[in-house]
Amino acid sequence: MVLRTSFRQLLLLAFVLTAAALGAVSLSGLQALQGLMAKSREAAQQAVVLNLAVSGLGDRATDMERAARQYLVLGDPALRQRYDAAVREARNAMQPLVDFEPTATQARHWLSAAGQIRRLLDDAGLGSPERDQALSQGFDQLGEGTRRLTVQVQRSIAERNQAVQDALESQRARLVRQVAVAIVVVALAALAFGLWLTRPLRQLGRAITALGEGRMAEPVEISGPSDLARLGHQLDWLRRRLIESDADKDRFLRHTSHELKTPLAALREGASLLQEGVGGPLSAGQAEIVGILRHNTAVLQQQIEDLLRYNAAAFDAQRLQRRPTRLRSLVEGVVEAQRLSWQARHITVDVSGGERLEAPVDPDRLGMALGNLMINAIRFTPEGGTIRWRLWREGEQAALEIQDSGPGVAEPDREHIFDPFFRGSLQPENQPRGSGIGLSIVREQVAAHGGSVALQPGPGGASFRILLPLGDTRTPRAPHV
Repeated sequence: MVLRTSFRQLLLLAFVLTAAALGAVSLSGLQALQGLMAKSREAAQQAVVLNLAVSGLGDRATDMERAARQYLVLGDPALRQRYDAAVREARNAMQPLVDFEPTATQARHWLSAAGQIRRLLDDAGLGSPERDQALSQGFDQLGEGTRRLTVQVQRSIAERNQAVQDALESQRARLVRQVAVAIVVVALAALAFGLWLTRPLRQLGRAITALGEGRMAEPVEISGPSDLARLGHQLDWLRRRLIESDADKDRFLRHTSHELKTPLAALREGASLLQEGVGGPLSAGQAEIVGILRHNTAVLQQQIEDLLRYNAAAFDAQRLQRRPTRLRSLVEGVVEAQRLSWQARHITVDVSGGERLEAPVDPDRLGMALGNLMINAIRFTPEGGTIRWRLWREGEQAALEIQDSGPGVAEPDREHIFDPFFRGSLQPENQPRGSGIGLSIVREQVAAHGGSVALQPGPGGASFRILLPLGDTRTPRAPHV
């Protein structure tokens, strides 16, 4: 089913979801951090208050004891009021300790002991020794209570700090888990989105490859976002148009060749009849004109056949049947197929290198290209000359080079040597003039294999080098149709 959402919208949605997931984790971590910071501030403030409260208890207990003993000796009411004022200050200062649950019980005991001392001061029925002993016990209790409060405050502060540290560590571990889960979720979501969104792209790639390889019978069907589906429809429209164009071109060439060959055959037949004297004897001038007519009609017929052959070769180059092929064996087969031609002219042919060189090629099509190069080299190599084939590996490519000992290629002709129907200025003597499509067919076949062919610079005969990919390429270069 074709989705209404476009590829761009889906990609934007993927980015938004990814940002939302990471943002949620970041916000959660920030909130937790703010909560821990608030607890830490609260604990620090409480620790300061408790330390201040407990740190003054010792001095106040000393002031209370001094005022109480002086009061017993001197009996001055001002000293008694001083003791009461010290108790009130201690009660006010200890309020944070009373409100703090871990120290509340001990703080109340301390205040109770201070109140019991006050009652001893008011008890006139006790003698001096008993009162002194009771006061000493009471103040000893205050001192012990102060020590216990100090220890408890320190322990409570340490426990609160440890609790904050534990909470911080727990939150850190929780945040790490959240981040890890978010990363995994985002990665899986990105992978899912990537696989889902790249599937139509792979379909497009396969469709373009099929069009490039000339597999026009396969319809283009792209499933996925709406814009990519529309692109698939456009590619399928292009496929149908290419089919129609190829059919129109073939039909045009067939009709044109037929329409040209019919009157051309009549012209050749008429010229032959004239030359044979069927219409009466010809003068020398008339015989020369008839000879010119026969020669040019033969040349024209050959050009028509060359055009059809070039078109067929370019069409066939788009339909390769690849299989792993030993390139040296292919070259040796081409050399052997032309043995009679080069032996008749006493030409030496040497093949070297590439014993283990193998590439995924169509041996028939590539063999046709190599055969054209071999025919071209035989044609331009003088009698007793030499043709050398060399094969080697060049990185991820296979290199094939053929060099003859002929006149080479003129400098002005080098850039046009692969053009269809181009004939160089340096033509061999006593050889029929070539059609000019042999090297064009070589370029078509090599380009269809994803390779390249080039005329190498240098003095001496012509040297052509072919580079072919060693990997199994499914996207050949576009033929030069």
